[in-house]
Amino acid sequence: MQPAPRTASRNPRAGKDELVVDAAFPLALKSYGLSTLKGIGVISFRLDGRSVVPPYLQIVQQVRQAIRMGVLDMGDKLPTVREVVADTAVNPNTVLKAYRELERDGLVEPRAGHGTFVVGRPSGPPPGTHARLARSLAHWVRGAREAGLDDESIESLLQVTLRAEAEEETA
Repeated sequence: MQPAPRTASRNPRAGKDELVVDAAFPLALKSYGLSTLKGIGVISFRLDGRSVVPPYLQIVQQVRQAIRMGVLDMGDKLPTVREVVADTAVNPNTVLKAYRELERDGLVEPRAGHGTFVVGRPSGPPPGTHARLARSLAHWVRGAREAGLDDESIESLLQVTLRAEAEEETA
């Protein structure tokens, strides 16, 4: 007998910008607008109306990242369309479009009368790798802040480092 799936739905205890997860995930998830309560499978979406990324793609990106980071596991249930609409004030068709795209990508599967469930993972390293790197990055960011760097300086340093690495790989 299979264990009951964890339900992923909005978290009424978390504020819009509050991130409720273990120490492994705070930076990575916050940058993708995810709020979650680790261990209970709770996820809520945060959509940025000023973003150039359409709302349905923001939902798709957030689900992919939650699966990548291990916040959502195989068999977890996504929030219902009604829950997402109530939480984000987005059109129901937007949520349906996002869920259809995730289904086309083989990441979720709708089950009539039961909801939409995670059935696949995006390509790339397993969630444990992401968690380990997120912890390491969080430690590095704390050190950078203690050294007096603000967010803009940290982002600039990261961009310069990424560019230098890319140039070394192509050389």
